[in-house]
Amino acid sequence: MFQYKSSKKNGFTVTELLVGIAIAGILTTIAVPKLNDLVISMRVDNEISELNRLLLTARNSAINSGVNTIICPLAPKCSNNWHNEISVFIDNNNDGDYDANDTIVKVKAAIRASDKLQYGQNSLIYTPSGNLSSSPANSPFSYCPADDADKARGIIVSASGRSYITQDSDSDGKDEDRNNNHITCT
Repeated sequence: MFQYKSSKKNGFTVTELLVGIAIAGILTTIAVPKLNDLVISMRVDNEISELNRLLLTARNSAINSGVNTIICPLAPKCSNNWHNEISVFIDNNNDGDYDANDTIVKVKAAIRASDKLQYGQNSLIYTPSGNLSSSPANSPFSYCPADDADKARGIIVSASGRSYITQDSDSDGKDEDRNNNHITCT
């Protein structure tokens, strides 16, 4: 039987390999900044979603237990260090502080060290009706990533206890509160 032998060899030439590497380098240079923006946006969205779920948990716990429920950064008392762990606890003795008589419902881990989470009060206290025991601060919760302040997001908590995640209402790439003020951290 006759076999045909091809003199053509399969593979890449050095020129083809260099062109391929150059194209991959150009694509990587274009893609890496966009990937970094995506990672920052996802981190901010995840933190805001987790904080919003924590607020909902606190409100539901107050309604279900029939006792005031507090959300705050415990250290060991409520503080204004919102970037640390944030705890939700049922205040069984209604003294406004966490002690041995109280029940921890949920704890949210601290945020990334270089980011900021701010709020104008040391705590939020939900009553058994689901309302806040006092009017919330005029400012929302503000989460600002260290890498890109324009990606700041926030949560507004109304006196009725409902929480609202801020949105970019004017399509400028920055979230605003309900008064169209940009979300910022100091």
